[in-house]
Amino acid sequence: MPGRPTPKASVAVVGAGDFIGAAICRRFAAEGFHVHGGRRQGEKLEPLAAEIAAAGGRFTGDRLDARSEDQISAFLDAADASAPLEAVIFNVGANVNVPLLDTSERVFRKVWEMACYAGFLTGREAARRLLAHGRGSIFFTGATASLRGGKGYAAFASAKAGLRLAAQAMARELGPQNIHVAHLVIDSGVDTEFVRQRYAERGITEIPEGALMHPGSIAETYWRLHTQPRDAWTHELDLRPFGETW
Repeated sequence: MPGRPTPKASVAVVGAGDFIGAAICRRFAAEGFHVHGGRRQGEKLEPLAAEIAAAGGRFTGDRLDARSEDQISAFLDAADASAPLEAVIFNVGANVNVPLLDTSERVFRKVWEMACYAGFLTGREAARRLLAHGRGSIFFTGATASLRGGKGYAAFASAKAGLRLAAQAMARELGPQNIHVAHLVIDSGVDTEFVRQRYAERGITEIPEGALMHPGSIAETYWRLHTQPRDAWTHELDLRPFGETW
């Protein structure tokens, strides 16, 4: 039986969690990319690796603390060494809701490090490698909190808003150098077991159609952004299901 062909390019997903991150990994792997996924609990990537391999794709999972400059650099170097790096996606969450008076200095700093500082590190190191290839994509996952601060979200909203403007600054600088930088506002709950549990805690057992987004649908948007013609690049895109009010 012939082996799988060597991929022509690689993709790195920083924050390859169980839902959006995993769906992005599956989508790019299906297109023949060697996908490198990183998350703090690297052992949790083993089922995703097995799934992608069973489908004929290539995936390498790594334990990664995105707040570490050295770890981000090594992670992207490894991805670039497997095949020329073509896209880097920052998908770290850090979504916490804490009343203002209960938000400790430690909580605020940790959320900022995860959702904003780590995004800066990822974007800068991605740019260094993609500029060497003369092309590529850098995408950042945002949230409703990227645009407005809700009750209990002082830490999360400030971090996500900072990430949004860092992404905008990168886009202005890197776009003319053929690097597509985009920021995606995920303006809704995502269909995960955690979110469904939260609905149940509020006594809602039947979730209305159109209330949640499927991770696969979000991943499809990342793929379409990556394949956009460069004379019509999107920088910021907001996603929400048809039933979401805004």
